Amino acid sequence: YQMADVAMNPRQTVGTIIGRPLEFYFGLRGRQRDARVAELLDKIEMGKGFVDRYPAELSGGQKQRVCIARSLAAKPKLIICDEVTSALDPLVAHGILELLLGLQKEENVAYLFITHDLATVKSIADSIAVMYRGEVVRYGAKSTVLTPPFDAYTDLLLSSVPEMEIGWLEKAIKGRRMASAGN
Repeated sequence: YQMADVAMNPRQTVGTIIGRPLEFYFGLRGRQRDARVAELLDKIEMGKGFVDRYPAELSGGQKQRVCIARSLAAKPKLIICDEVTSALDPLVAHGILELLLGLQKEENVAYLFITHDLATVKSIADSIAVMYRGEVVRYGAKSTVLTPPFDAYTDLLLSSVPEMEIGWLEKAIKGRRMASAGN
């Protein structure tokens, strides 16, 4: 769901978008489908008040959440997250990642993240594959892949990322909360 705007039919409501896989994979209709849609909306922290909204009425983060709910509706064992946070504000992106990590445990689902955001990779990955021109040049546990010696491309890739101080995001969130409390 890299581009949530094109991944959702603009003429369908959120309820229909999430409900389609429930109909297709499990034959759920009517009240059963509606109850499961409401449950999925709760899981993505949106609530059933969004069931009749259209994609154009949603923020970028809300669209990503709807795409997550739609994917969970099929009860997959693996979800491919292709640049899932690339178009989002850092705080919204953090919320999406927190949601995904919580759902991973709750729904017993694995993720394959495809991203250029190495900070995200460092914070959420268990295993990492570094690709160059369509070939895997380094693969293994996060601690192994991020520890020298590196091949030339991995070295270039890792050295291109500015290092952030530990806890920078929590400080930014706290700063925003304090700033908005003063308004």
